[in-house]
Amino acid sequence: MRIVSYVSSGTPSWGFVVGDGVVDHTSVPGAEADSVRALIESGSLPDEAAVASASAVAALADVELLPPVEAGKVLCAGVNFPTHREETGQAPEKPEHPVIFARFAESHVGHGHDIRRPAETEKFDYEGELAVVIGRRAFRVSEEEALDHVFGWSVYNDGSARDWQRHSPQWIPGKNFWQSGAFGPEIVTAGSVADIGASRLQTRVNGEVRQDALIKDMVFSVAELIAYCSTFTPLNPGDVIAAGTPGGVGLFFDPPRLLSDGDVVEIEIDGVGQLRNTVRQA
Repeated sequence: MRIVSYVSSGTPSWGFVVGDGVVDHTSVPGAEADSVRALIESGSLPDEAAVASASAVAALADVELLPPVEAGKVLCAGVNFPTHREETGQAPEKPEHPVIFARFAESHVGHGHDIRRPAETEKFDYEGELAVVIGRRAFRVSEEEALDHVFGWSVYNDGSARDWQRHSPQWIPGKNFWQSGAFGPEIVTAGSVADIGASRLQTRVNGEVRQDALIKDMVFSVAELIAYCSTFTPLNPGDVIAAGTPGGVGLFFDPPRLLSDGDVVEIEIDGVGQLRNTVRQA
């Protein structure tokens, strides 16, 4: 099942992607929740046959896509692929604990929107990532239980102002410029992807492949990230974990290949979707 938040004819709503169309939630029995977050909190999904048989309110190409869920906490894993650890000069061995930082909801936009290259940075970069959407409250869960708390998957661009990221050991300033990242285009429910580890993540800039890795290559798995994060904070339905980026970010090319006004960033994960945004100078 594919779930989107969208605006059509000036009215925000949410619904389901069926083929090339969007079915509004009000047309589907069992989808009375007033937001995607409320749907996730309800703990139930409508019948897939009911979704498939409902009439589309608009073509997918004709609606404005928003970030697919009204995220509360957005937690991000840093240097979580061996190739990214290598290019940053870190030891190849798996560390004892993952690197975790936070992004604010206002720091990302939906699929098709412009992402803003901050005027204050000279080093604006892309990071293609898997977004893990939490489905059931997770607090101090074990790795063995962790995947039972996943509602679905999406695609994330952890847009980064590298110079601001390095102002101090804390990365939050460089990761939270307004509308500097992206999230979407939809949530694909967990049961719709047979094996997320086998999915390939690929980032392209102006059509050129810059990042290419399998999700299973992550240093800390999705289950490990959920277990670790849920130890220090409750993860609530609709919260998001961005699971880390592979090697190939622009900063570590020689010379660096950072983002400029007009660049188009596409991040695609097999079975999950393609997130596409154009960079615009703020």
